[in-house]
Amino acid sequence: MTGANDPTVSVVMPVYHVERFVGEAVRSVLAQTFEDFELIIVDDGGQDRSMAICESFDDPRIFIVRQKNRGLAGARNTGIAAARGQFIALLDSDDRWLPEKLALHVIHLEANPNIGVSFSPSRFIDEDGQPMRLKMRPKLDGITPEDIFCRNPVGNGSAPVIRRSALDTIRFAHPAEPNRPCWFDESLRQSEDIECWLRLALIGKVEFAGIAPALTEYRLGNGGLSASILRQYETWQGVVERMTRYAPAFAAAHVERARAYQLRYLARRAVQLGDANMAMTLLSEGLRASRRPLVEEPVKSAITIAAAALGRLVPAEQFARLAGRVAGGRLVA
Repeated sequence: MTGANDPTVSVVMPVYHVERFVGEAVRSVLAQTFEDFELIIVDDGGQDRSMAICESFDDPRIFIVRQKNRGLAGARNTGIAAARGQFIALLDSDDRWLPEKLALHVIHLEANPNIGVSFSPSRFIDEDGQPMRLKMRPKLDGITPEDIFCRNPVGNGSAPVIRRSALDTIRFAHPAEPNRPCWFDESLRQSEDIECWLRLALIGKVEFAGIAPALTEYRLGNGGLSASILRQYETWQGVVERMTRYAPAFAAAHVERARAYQLRYLARRAVQLGDANMAMTLLSEGLRASRRPLVEEPVKSAITIAAAALGRLVPAEQFARLAGRVAGGRLVA
């Protein structure tokens, strides 16, 4: 329950070993044209200079909460538990917002009380904060649980602003600490976003809707890509296993189509560093799961297949440079 003096929006920002980027993230919050917010910075037990940078900002709207390392999901849970606003905005500390983000989402949510999650497309930036040519163009209206599972229009954890009452429809006690509330599944170290969105849609019956401007700048990293791809696919399968327990009929109806889209997305990530063999393997597995991406998004699917095939004909480094020039740094889904 929020009080009369509580802020409209609580911004939750987990911080862990992001000293290179966290200053940009904090500045992007403080630069918001909508000023009735609190910024809850969750120190997730890192050892670098990230928190010293956060502490250098002098603004009464900033609150710092400290905890032992629990990972991104655990830090978000801690921040949400401390939040006082009727709307919860999530910002990962290596991403940035445009100044109008909170204002436009608050307008959207206040004008549409039926909407529980308001999101916007994201623009992509590289590790140096430079814009890339591609941006998300997700579905914005009439979003179904199937859309969330197969194409995840929200895109990333820095994109949504969520009604607190919607989040609380999926609140649960931590399995090992019954007095600690959770909204994100802390057993996941990747794919925790889509797992949460699915529970909101399937269990909470929460309505999702987007607004057109690209208001989040989502940073793409460039390290350990092949290993990261495998971990991401493993955690995605973990999400499916969890969903099968609470929505078995939905999972059975849609999992193979969603698997095909997930594998195509990971294949496009593999293309980024010229790993054409991995890309082709992922594409082949995806086509075995379902051919619907070929029918529903033929151009994007064809480009992905062609890029992976080209990568097998040229040296990896040369192909990575080519992919970089075409995509403005990297290829994305």
